[in-house]
Amino acid sequence: MKILALECSATPASAALLENGKILASAYANVKLTHSQTLLPMVENLLKSALTDIGDIDGFAISNGPGSFTGVRIGISAIKGLSIAKKLPCVGVSTLRAMAQNFTDTNCTVCAVMDARCNQVYNALFDIEDGKITRLCEDRALLCDQLTEEIKSHSEKSKKIIITGDGTDIFYPLVKNILNVKISSPQNRFQNAVGVGLTALEKFQNGETVSPAELLPLYLRLPQAERELKQKRGNK
Repeated sequence: MKILALECSATPASAALLENGKILASAYANVKLTHSQTLLPMVENLLKSALTDIGDIDGFAISNGPGSFTGVRIGISAIKGLSIAKKLPCVGVSTLRAMAQNFTDTNCTVCAVMDARCNQVYNALFDIEDGKITRLCEDRALLCDQLTEEIKSHSEKSKKIIITGDGTDIFYPLVKNILNVKISSPQNRFQNAVGVGLTALEKFQNGETVSPAELLPLYLRLPQAERELKQKRGNK
């Protein structure tokens, strides 16, 4: 089956076209334009370069969180529009789980981190053994100090721990001196639609699809405006 996957949960935006796990084409941009400006033109150019019509797509995939509230909403809105128009199923996948796909060629523990501000990260841990990804914890938002202590306990095992994601720059300095901790290479560090598509393929094969109406963002905490409103109400 052919899957069109999108990723725009943080600053980079990307799109990928896959067929039965094979990458047919991909596009990536890490510029200061908003995703509403770059995403759909990227999709159009991607399909054109792959000599593929939108009618040839069998399903759509998107990283539906955690991540930027605006970015996640833009990506989900784009997938909803495409899937409604073509009456096709779609799949939402964890942004953090999709990042683990970058490391299936090595046995390791992946520590995926995204900057959640206020000395926090969005995080999940994944064990990779012989190409198989096993989730070690649910996606969560936690303080960097808390995650640092957890990484210390994991470092006692012989398997190397790879720090990856757009939160690497703020988190890696806290753990770089811990045994077995490594930093990801720049080309594998950021969210990418290829990982979204590969993760989504498993869900399509297992029948874990949703309708466009059922596709929802998965936030780990309230948007800032809502948090500030709750705080104001609590202070009254």
